[in-house]
Amino acid sequence: MNIQAIKYDSNGLVPAIVQDEATGTVLMLAYMNAESLRKTLEAGVTWFYSRSRRTLWQKGETSGHVQTVKEMYYDCDADTLLIKVNQTGAACHEGTFSCFSRRLDSASGQAEKLVDPEKVYKEPLAGVLYELYHVINDRKHNPKEGSYTNYLFEKGQDKILKKVGEEAAETIIASKNNDKAEILYEMADLWYHCLVLLANHEIAPSELFEELKKRRK
Repeated sequence: MNIQAIKYDSNGLVPAIVQDEATGTVLMLAYMNAESLRKTLEAGVTWFYSRSRRTLWQKGETSGHVQTVKEMYYDCDADTLLIKVNQTGAACHEGTFSCFSRRLDSASGQAEKLVDPEKVYKEPLAGVLYELYHVINDRKHNPKEGSYTNYLFEKGQDKILKKVGEEAAETIIASKNNDKAEILYEMADLWYHCLVLLANHEIAPSELFEELKKRRK
């Protein structure tokens, strides 16, 4: 990227659209100045400029939901940036994978918040997995009384591994039974417990996707 080509507005800012590389989901829109752009290129994680606080900020610095930069582009007018990232956890402060979680009703002009992850991510499956992983990771760092996920983390690695093994066996049995509903139910349990295993090792789903992409090559 030729950073000298970037055209900033009268306030010295340029809008930056952030997109998840794995799913293609548009995650957020923020602003950069020359310094935050430089820090982003140097650090390999996103830095932005807060117009309200008038200061630089790193995405995920306090929450852990960092954005690892994979590619950066600028448009034909050189006044807008596109940043493709690997998103850890949720991009939105409200806990959704993408900040764009509301659909505007063209008839009424009202915005409806989409709280069902299946509605928010009905195209990319990876979005559903990221959303679930975010909840799992949040339970790990912010325990909630009565949570089954917290129970697994409290019991530790051996319990988590036992559950992965049990769910894998049940998935095999469901397949042998040729029962579609049973297969889907058991495999959903298996995938959930596999995500718990990833979170236990502080491994993000994006890292698993990267491994799968390598194997395609």
